[in-house]
Amino acid sequence: MTAETVSTTPARPIATGGARPRGHVRHGAGFWIVAGAYAILSAFGTAPTPLWPSYQQADGFGPLMVTIAFAIMVAGTVLSLALFGHLSDRLGRRRIIAPALFVSIAGAFVFVAWPQIPGLLIARFLTGFAIGLMAASATAYLADLDRHARPHVIAAQLPGLVAAGASLGGLAGGAAIAGVLAEWVPLSTRLELPYVAFGLLLLGALALVLVTPETVDIEALPEFRIRRVHIQPGRTGQFVGASMFGFAAFGATGLFSALGSLIIRGDLGLHDVFVGGLATFVVFAASAAAQLAAGRLAPRLLTGLGFGLYLVGFALTLLSIRNPSLGLFLGAAAVVGAGAGMLFKTGLSQAALSAVPASRAGVLSIFFIIAYLGMGIPSVLYGTIVGALGTLTSLGILVSALIVILIIGTFLAVPKRS
Repeated sequence: MTAETVSTTPARPIATGGARPRGHVRHGAGFWIVAGAYAILSAFGTAPTPLWPSYQQADGFGPLMVTIAFAIMVAGTVLSLALFGHLSDRLGRRRIIAPALFVSIAGAFVFVAWPQIPGLLIARFLTGFAIGLMAASATAYLADLDRHARPHVIAAQLPGLVAAGASLGGLAGGAAIAGVLAEWVPLSTRLELPYVAFGLLLLGALALVLVTPETVDIEALPEFRIRRVHIQPGRTGQFVGASMFGFAAFGATGLFSALGSLIIRGDLGLHDVFVGGLATFVVFAASAAAQLAAGRLAPRLLTGLGFGLYLVGFALTLLSIRNPSLGLFLGAAAVVGAGAGMLFKTGLSQAALSAVPASRAGVLSIFFIIAYLGMGIPSVLYGTIVGALGTLTSLGILVSALIVILIIGTFLAVPKRS
């Protein structure tokens, strides 16, 4: 789950007839290039997940440092969204996405060249910053390119579906790909190999993005004005509740992404690197599948189903740790991911409805910033208390807090009739 719908008001395209500058690919091809770049960068964001236990063993740090490294990436994403969330509307889509890819390549280089704690933290911050730049621009770029390539299609749904698939599919696949490379490729530098592979993929994506046609006519844009965020009268509570949904949904997937490999190794006793990345793969894949499968349900029904899956999934998670079972743990990750995906979709739609139409992009930017804070804060709190309280108690406390946030959010955000 990423900020793929932050930029909801596309800037004026260069032309309506599908023309492209000389030396650039067609808009239809550019559409898939941008989707691929988005997927690769999203995958790079979760690539370190199965490798953390190996870093721990090599450098002797504990769970707190792992969660701090995860939070550093979230901080980079939040900072990027807050400062540059709308910049592609002013400077052009490609002029933001290309730097995002460049920053991520720099992050891959730092991972390879400096695999100790300071380097890992810097690399994670660069990764998060790049994801924030990409997430705030990619869907707008996809919508623009699709409109150029298929001007006859009204209210096209393809860009949104492809953006969701690229972001969530990438997040799901990154940990699995890194786990395969680190576990089964017989090289002495197996921890660096995933970053070399992703660095090359990102470099290729950058080269292709540079020949994708720009879709924003800077000269035709009106004079720049600072944007203000406006909530519709009487809907502040709705937005607050929707943001609580985003916080809790991202909090759940963040816990599995940040801690899944540690729990699999430390509590379930399994030391396979590939297996360590499966929890991240499962939680994001289930989230994507649930959003696509249940997207047309009414908000109250979607919330009830998502809340139920959320509760059952975390109950199964605690049971799988108390009575160690990899199958049950991965099944619980799937149930939690599905529930979180449904709750996130509800929160996103309610946040959009609460905004004044002209301010929707700004409102959604704030929604995503709060959601990403949810991805980082519970994980850091877990790393802070797990040494004293243990896995079960620590996870139980955090899950209980997330459930309370969801209950309050339900009263505020979900309409009584829908």
